[in-house]
Amino acid sequence: MKAVVIGRAKPARARKVWLMLIVAAGFGAVLISPYLGLDSGSSRLDVTSEWYYYLLVAHVFTALVALVLGPLQFIPAIRARRRVHRTIGRCYLLAGVLPSALAAVPVALLSGRVITQIGLTIPAVLWLITGGLAVRAARRRDFVRHRHWMMRNYALTFLAVTSRILVPLFLLAQIPFSGTGGAGSLAAGAQSMIPIGQALGWVVNLIVAEILIRRSGRPPSPLESVGA
Repeated sequence: MKAVVIGRAKPARARKVWLMLIVAAGFGAVLISPYLGLDSGSSRLDVTSEWYYYLLVAHVFTALVALVLGPLQFIPAIRARRRVHRTIGRCYLLAGVLPSALAAVPVALLSGRVITQIGLTIPAVLWLITGGLAVRAARRRDFVRHRHWMMRNYALTFLAVTSRILVPLFLLAQIPFSGTGGAGSLAAGAQSMIPIGQALGWVVNLIVAEILIRRSGRPPSPLESVGA
């Protein structure tokens, strides 16, 4: 009976991961669309200089790499093929997380917005820390802890999706109280809400990741909890 339950659980888990991959790819396409033409006038963020714009572009495109490759690491069939799993993991970290996090820090600090500076710098640093701890756990062959750290790491990656979901939700919550619903006011409201969505998105994602980790049956060590 137990084997049947486990057998059913794996396909269900795989379907959820594939759904997450589809969502990530869809939002990723929206994420990079303003930057495909390399026109700074199409940027969603205020651009202060040409080099700042290209730093932003580097952050966005490498974030897309991490966003799309991340879910593949949680698909059981891919995890069972260690060489493929390891190769995708290295591409995820070295071509996605590492350059995107390093670019995110100056992009945030030079944005001129305190909320953006705090809300993006902290998850960028945590992105690097959780990735490093995941690699260390894998080298020690502690694959359970490695999976937990990677769940936290991808929770930070998924900020690109969550922040864009939170912004329209915030706008909808404001409409009954603002008394305005014009396109211009909504666009201005969305622009002002983006930093808040970025600041709260990674917190929401990490909370969800911790809930999933605890449901997996093995509570994290004190070191894991502090690191998260």
